Parts: sequence; C-alpha cells; structure tokens
Amino acid sequence: MINPKLIMLDLDGTLYIGNEAIPGAVTAVEQLRERRFLLRFLTNTTTKSHVELLQQLRSLGFTLAAEELISAPIGACLELQSLQRQMDRPLRIWPVVAGAIKSDFNAFEWDEVNPDFVVLGDIGERWDLALINQIFNIIHNGAELIALHKNRFWQTSDGLKADIGFFVAGLEFICNKNARIMGKPNRDFFQRVLDSVGVNASEAIMVGDDIDSDVGGAQLMGMQGCLVKTGKYRKIYFEQSGIKPNMVLSSIADVLSIFRP
Repeated sequence: MINPKLIMLDLDGTLYIGNEAIPGAVTAVEQLRERRFLLRFLTNTTTKSHVELLQQLRSLGFTLAAEELISAPIGACLELQSLQRQMDRPLRIWPVVAGAIKSDFNAFEWDEVNPDFVVLGDIGERWDLALINQIFNIIHNGAELIALHKNRFWQTSDGLKADIGFFVAGLEFICNKNARIMGKPNRDFFQRVLDSVGVNASEAIMVGDDIDSDVGGAQLMGMQGCLVKTGKYRKIYFEQSGIKPNMVLSSIADVLSIFRP
C-alpha cells in the first residue's frame, strides 16, 4: 500500500465510458476527497472543449473545480505560449482539430498556408488523402507538427477504434520529422500537472485504463502507475506489454484499496 499526495485520474475508460459513469466511480472520487488527496483529472480527449468536459463530468455526478481538469488541448496551448515567448513574436498556427476545441486556440494567429505549427487533433470522418497531402506539403515546407496526443486506439460505446496516433506516425514518417506530442504520456504534460499542485513525481500516482499512455508515461516520470481493467483494457494486450503496472484494479471503484488507511 502507498500514500501519495497527488492522484491523477484518467477520464474516458476510467471514470466513465460514453455517457455513463463506471459503477462506483463517483463514490470513489468522493472518498478520495474525504481522504484529502490532491486530485487532477487528465484526458487526451481532443473533441470536447474544457467547458464541455467539465459539464460532462458534472452531469455524471463528479464534483471538480475547473483548474483540476487538464486536457491535451490545454497542454498544447501552454506549450505554444512558451514557444511564442521564446520566439518573441506572434505564432501562426493551423489547428487541424475538432470544431468544438478550435476556440481554445484563439490566442494565436491562424494560417492554413504558411503556419509555424500544424496542431493536430481528432477530426473524426474529415480525414482524407487531400487533407493528408495538404498537411504533408506544409510540414515539408518548414512547419512543425504538434500532436495533441499519439494514442493508438480508444474505447467507445461501439468498441475499440483507431486513434490519431495512426495519422501522427504516418505524417512523421513521410515528413521525416518528429511531432511534438502533447497530452499523456508526454513528460512536459505530466510535469505541468505536477507543478500545478507543487508536488514531486515520487509523490504522485496515475490511474488509468491505458497501459501505454497512463501507466507507462507515469512510470517514465518516476510516478507510480495503476491500471484499471475497464475501458480499453484488454487482457491479451496487457500480457504482451513490456510495461508492468505498480498496481492493477478491477475498476476505479477499488482505488481506496491501494492506499494506506
């Protein structure tokens, strides 16, 4: 058993799936608050704005403050703001993202012809060869690629679906450039979360359903990683992975069992 100061909680697949909370999840979060753990809610979701995510969580019964929720788009904005200060000029970006989160990038100048950065998120059915070639040529001509995450797949109410990591990896290959990856398992993303509450990596634990982004990313930062067997968890994938979680739970409902009384 452990006794961390900060608990980072993944959202989709860990606290809820689709429009339904995981059984026992709301109660588990309330119990963590009663134990006075610091909480941060993390997500690589790139189809909902910060406000929409807050509304969704609250509608499912979860209680949280706005600053406790840190998404991949918010992480990308912080990264762009830092780069803008370093370059000492306004940045031009092309946000290839869902319409719902475009407003998160209103602080930057948009340019689809000659941007400094292409910001890539989940755009659903909008992917086609013409768009891929447009992004390829812009990056080939000097723009850099920022990907809001590089997840391989995700859990939906209809089953597993390929995620944007498929397109990010493909663009990296054809452009011969590495993308700046935001969200989990990016080290800078996790560090921003740690800094937001002033704790060290050794004082934190990440709880999630993704053995790569949640558990693996946390462990690379020196944090502990706890895997839950809900959401995208698959027994075969878990057994084949080289990543070994510090703890494995049936669901978030059992989270209190890993902490000291």
